[in-house]
Amino acid sequence: MQKTSTKLLLIIYFLLFSPHIFATDEAKEKRWASQISDSLLTGEAVYLPRKSGKFLAIYTENQTKDAYGVVILLHGIGAHPDWPEVIHPLRTELPEYGWSTLSIQMPVLANDKNSNDYIPLMDEVAERINAALAYLKKKKIYNMVIMGHSLGTVMSAHYLSTTPRTKLRAYVGISMVEIDNNKNDKVKGNITALKKIKIPVLDIYGSEDNTSVISNAKTRKNAANKNRNTRYHQVMIRGADHFYHGYEDQLIKRIRSWLKKYAAGTEINLK
Repeated sequence: MQKTSTKLLLIIYFLLFSPHIFATDEAKEKRWASQISDSLLTGEAVYLPRKSGKFLAIYTENQTKDAYGVVILLHGIGAHPDWPEVIHPLRTELPEYGWSTLSIQMPVLANDKNSNDYIPLMDEVAERINAALAYLKKKKIYNMVIMGHSLGTVMSAHYLSTTPRTKLRAYVGISMVEIDNNKNDKVKGNITALKKIKIPVLDIYGSEDNTSVISNAKTRKNAANKNRNTRYHQVMIRGADHFYHGYEDQLIKRIRSWLKKYAAGTEINLK
């Protein structure tokens, strides 16, 4: 009886604390990487290193004579770096306005998982963002902006709030969602992170966005104000939903205008 109890406790311990239980869906990542690499029309598929292998990123070169820098793109929940909604338009059109883009595959779970299920995967976020930064450094690009959509904003904000000496120059959060901090107080959602982030922040969302994105808008602004971040700017696109269907051009226009004001140029060397 005692042996059975001990075995049961070991199984429970393994399920609760094994790092592999909450790891990214490797099979899904590999499948998407293969499909995207084979069908990519704009940009270059690159593979960046991580402890358990490599992950896909898509680098798209600036197409203008004025090179402002690069935008690192983080997709939303259950998506990939060429996701047709929000991510693909941004990664392919920003280069037409002076910004190269590097869209990276973030940790991903099964389609039926929600944002809170991703909390244990936040440990994998820094490794991927740091790999992106190292790749851009090798290309001698030092003016870098991080831009996330939906769950990608939580990953961006968590990274920024736990990396005070960041090499990133600005943060664009598109439809900033929240997570349940009670499930892991080490993981910072946007509201908590905005109390710490010092770099310029664009908080952009739609008037028809997810309920939580809209209802937390004032709280996000108050958090940034409490932090005395005078370079925080909140914009609502009237009529836009969480995926900006039919409002992609407005989204890109607002973002590139803000980037040009707060982050353009390589006059600040962040090596």
